[in-house]
Amino acid sequence: MTTADPRSPGHDVEAIARRLDHAWTARTPIAPLSDTDAIDVATAYDIQTAWGRLRLARGERIVGRKIGLTSPAIQAQLGVSEPDYGALWAASHYATRDGVVTIPAADFLQPRIEGEIAFRLSRPLRQPGVTAEQVIAATDACALAVEIVDSRIADWKIKLVDTIADNASYGGFAHGPWDAAMRTSDLAALAMQIHHNGTLAAEGLGSAALGNPALSTAWLANKLLEFGVNLEPGDIVISGGITRMLPVKPGDTFRFTLTGQPDLTVNFT
Repeated sequence: MTTADPRSPGHDVEAIARRLDHAWTARTPIAPLSDTDAIDVATAYDIQTAWGRLRLARGERIVGRKIGLTSPAIQAQLGVSEPDYGALWAASHYATRDGVVTIPAADFLQPRIEGEIAFRLSRPLRQPGVTAEQVIAATDACALAVEIVDSRIADWKIKLVDTIADNASYGGFAHGPWDAAMRTSDLAALAMQIHHNGTLAAEGLGSAALGNPALSTAWLANKLLEFGVNLEPGDIVISGGITRMLPVKPGDTFRFTLTGQPDLTVNFT
């Protein structure tokens, strides 16, 4: 018999996690949890964790973390003052070959895409009060990254608790080649552009991620510590969108450019 999570009295966290899991596996979105379940932020993170346990029990594997809501505009839209986070899953880490990644659009419910900067850790971040400098010291390389953002919530009618419970609206990710020199560059000044089917559709700077992607990653390390979770060697962190999100349809092609990096082309079949 399933019982309510003791940290989230009055809510059957496991049952809500199963609803999200079914929405994902059946590709059928559900009504906003903020409407149907009246959950708070702490409960939303408990639901995210419970969903993660379901997936781990099936043999899936976490390869890192994602940071969401780093844009001041998105924070204002959702009425929040800090980002959120989710897990990156190996099953939705799409391989890049010769600067091209091909992704089945049918893997997602209602996908969007954005550009980010990824960090690959070679040392753990387990201590409290992690700084941007400590993030750089623990990183062996960075890369141009793309996130496919997706929502199990119908019509993207999300509030903060919806996106947190829904693994920070994560769908999948890919990245270009790892570059050790990039980690010591001026990450805030890196400029990204996205061409959608040949037309410039979005652009931004690294500073869009909380002022600097290393600061964003430091926020993540400190937030995870509140839940007893650490960033470990080998973990990948995608540090928050530095461009606006663009809707995705089958047949779309997106070409990403980032200062000093080879282009990355994403084709949706």
